[in-house]
Amino acid sequence: MKAKVDTPFVPLNIAVLTVSDTRTLETDTSGQVFVDRLNEAGHHLAARVLLKDDLYKIRAQVATWIADDEVQVVLITGGTGFTARDSTPEAVGCLLDKHVDGFGELFRQISVADIGTSTVQSRALAGLANGTLVCCLPGSTNAVRTGWDAILVEQLDARHRPCNFVAHLKQAPACETRG
Repeated sequence: MKAKVDTPFVPLNIAVLTVSDTRTLETDTSGQVFVDRLNEAGHHLAARVLLKDDLYKIRAQVATWIADDEVQVVLITGGTGFTARDSTPEAVGCLLDKHVDGFGELFRQISVADIGTSTVQSRALAGLANGTLVCCLPGSTNAVRTGWDAILVEQLDARHRPCNFVAHLKQAPACETRG
C-alpha cells in the first residue's frame, strides 16, 4: 500500500450483514472475519445482523443503514450466487446512487488464483448511496478474507494513495456496536 504519511487514519463506522439461510451468529465465520478485520484495522463495528436470504428484508436493512447518519460502510457477505434464493445483488443494486464497477471486476481477477474459472459465477458488487459505501461479497469465509485483504483494507484507509473511498463517505462520529 502506498500511504501518505501526513494523512491521519480515519476510523469508519462499519455495519456487517450476513445473508444466510443456514448460519447463525455463532456459526457465521464469514461475518466474523469482517468483524475481526475491521476491528484490527482500527474501524468501529456499527452493527451486525444476520438475515435469511429474502430480497425485501435485505433491502430494508441496507436501506436503513444507508439512511443512518452514523453508518459509513455496509459490508455484506452471502446471497450473491445463482441459486433461486440468492438475491443480495437484486436487493442492493437498486439502492445504489453510483455503482463501483471496478470492485466486482477486481474481486474476480484476484479470486481466479484461488478458485479458477469458478470466479465467473461471483456476483460481487459495490456502490455508493447517500455517502455510504455498500460492498457485497460471496458467503464463503475465503471470499471475505480475499475481499478485505486485497481490496477493502486499502480502500477504507484515508492514507491509501492515489485514492480511497474515505473522502466520498458521509462524516459520522464514532459509534458503539449496535444490534
